[in-house]
Amino acid sequence: MRDGSPYYYVGTNLWYAPILASEGQGGDRERLGRELDRLQAMGIDNLRILVGADTGSDSANTVRPYLQERPGVLNDTLLRGLDYLLVEMAKRDMVGVFYLTNSWDWSGGYGFYLNQTGHGQSPNSLGEGYNNYVRYAAAFASDEKAQQLFYDFVRAIVGRTNTLTGKAYKDDPTIMAWQVCNEPRPFSKAAKENFARWIARTAALIKSIDPNHLVSTGSEGFYGCESDADLCERIHNDLNVDYYTIHIWPRNWQWVAEDRLFEDLPNAYLRTKEYIDMHVRMAEKADKPLVLEEFGYPRDFNSRHREVRTDSRDAYYQFVFDQLTESKARNGVFVGCNFWGWGGEAEADSATWHPGAPYMCDPPHEMQGWYSVFDTDDSTLKIIETTIQRIKE
Repeated sequence: MRDGSPYYYVGTNLWYAPILASEGQGGDRERLGRELDRLQAMGIDNLRILVGADTGSDSANTVRPYLQERPGVLNDTLLRGLDYLLVEMAKRDMVGVFYLTNSWDWSGGYGFYLNQTGHGQSPNSLGEGYNNYVRYAAAFASDEKAQQLFYDFVRAIVGRTNTLTGKAYKDDPTIMAWQVCNEPRPFSKAAKENFARWIARTAALIKSIDPNHLVSTGSEGFYGCESDADLCERIHNDLNVDYYTIHIWPRNWQWVAEDRLFEDLPNAYLRTKEYIDMHVRMAEKADKPLVLEEFGYPRDFNSRHREVRTDSRDAYYQFVFDQLTESKARNGVFVGCNFWGWGGEAEADSATWHPGAPYMCDPPHEMQGWYSVFDTDDSTLKIIETTIQRIKE
């Protein structure tokens, strides 16, 4: 509910917004204002945002600058950027979902905390190194010391008071929800029990500090739970978790081939609907809403360049948005989706990100421009705007 009415929405992912909002390395408040204005003009009022990156591994191309350089040592410039972002979002009647860590090493996340507790730096998760990373990251679910360091960070952020407004974060209606983690995973079947316990403890901690805001897991759903439906229901049905989340990645999950993005759309549609419907049933049983908070589709020809057409992406976005508008028409539990993600005016100067390069929604280790929606993607923008208008009717 928002302003007394059911809240159905199309939003986006803008994980880098607090960096743009800062006055330090990577900061660009003028660009932030332009991007927020563009999104507002489209009708977008929901942003999913990374609170901040942790110091990363030498083997990973990690987001910089770091918010958490060492345990409990936070970059005050970036914290003030977070404060400024909340002020600017409030001016535009926007709300945000803020995730507190990451299971992947592109923003430190699990690897930061494991490195602090004797596990060494995370191995490279790309290509053939993926399985090595999975084995490494699975230790987080059972490492109490690593988790305690994370809890300290949660207390510092959720318990913060905005230096610009004097308002405690817990009292700020610009925050829609706190999120435990971006794509939390146990990373092994043996870790599932401890993983569920960690999610529950974190959700309870957030609620104990801030009882005024929603809490969500940030989970991909079934696939993020070792393909265990019971585990998916367990973490989302926790008393302190307010709604279900899922992510859908047709190309990354091998539902479509990179050289058949348009031809394989029927399979993407089929698998997407099956995945949404599976979680709708779970959410209905729990009497909780469901949000598809990440989904993406590559530009045509699997290209990263903004001048390349987006016919395949447009068709896929339209299919996803149709599921949402149909849910609203029947007052269904599928209430929102955040596309991944907003690249806006950014123009990549290389295939992968490096310090000094413009931020866009593609994280540093991925091809820059691959999934980002740019402000020149007129056909995609029209589909988004039209869907928002339909939802608001």
